Amino acid sequence: KWGMYNRRHFLTALGALPLAAAGKLTKVERVRRALDGKDVDRPPYTYWYHFLDEKLPGERHAATSLEFARKFSPDLVKVMSDYPFGSDPANPFPQQVRALEIIARELRGQALFVETIFQPFNQAEKTSSPEKIKAMLRDNPQGLLDRMEKIARAEASHARLALKAGAAGIFLAISNANDGYLTREEYRKFSEPFDRMVLEAAQGAEINTLHIHGSKPYLDLFYRWPARVIQYSAAGTGIPLRKVRQAYSGVLMGGVDEIRFKELTPEQMQEQIRGARQEAGPKWILAPGCSVPNDTPDAQLLAFNRAVEAATRG
Repeated sequence: KWGMYNRRHFLTALGALPLAAAGKLTKVERVRRALDGKDVDRPPYTYWYHFLDEKLPGERHAATSLEFARKFSPDLVKVMSDYPFGSDPANPFPQQVRALEIIARELRGQALFVETIFQPFNQAEKTSSPEKIKAMLRDNPQGLLDRMEKIARAEASHARLALKAGAAGIFLAISNANDGYLTREEYRKFSEPFDRMVLEAAQGAEINTLHIHGSKPYLDLFYRWPARVIQYSAAGTGIPLRKVRQAYSGVLMGGVDEIRFKELTPEQMQEQIRGARQEAGPKWILAPGCSVPNDTPDAQLLAFNRAVEAATRG
């Protein structure tokens, strides 16, 4: 009777402990708990770079993505999407969709992944040129709006296909909401409605993320958007996570210097991780502010993994 009581008391106490103290979390559990602001055994992390494989079939892109995920074991897999914009508005990135289907099959139950989508304005620049798009904004604004809507509808279709394939959300990269790129008024007119169109196509997904790119971003424009996560470069902007946290209650992603990533020592990595954790609070996914350099050595990425564990123990 006494033994049964002790066992029952122990199990009750165990259930009352923070989950992180009761045992090691899986990648999926770790990410989901961080999204909800719950305790974790260590910060969930992710990082990425461009594979430069946009001329290869989707099967090859999937293989490269899966090799990266298995070698470096990020908690959240961010799938790159560098294929050129296609001609079919219902499926503008067919090779990418094929890759996502394979990635979803291979990662099922092991890790969540998000699909990168570059905003319609960026796609317009890629299919034309930044100079021509700026000229349209000035000389033919309605023509630019019409082009934005066409691209946005196609990218919204891609967002739905990505979720159908198994993505846990989209990673919408917004590069023009920056002082010196577009004014706030220009962004609101020529880009915001179309960025929102893409995001709304992924409505209800688990990890929709806004990546606000650039050195002088209008971060405050995005605090109330219907996305679960905001990611930006604290190193590139000089805006600390603590300042954003004062105004934003959602999930933050970032905290690591992607610019100097290749040169960071293990001690510097740990310092950045601890500092970001303190500033961002529990609703936080550890990551660089953008992609790390494409030629980052494997050893440096693996050193970062060890730094996460060391910073958590410390």
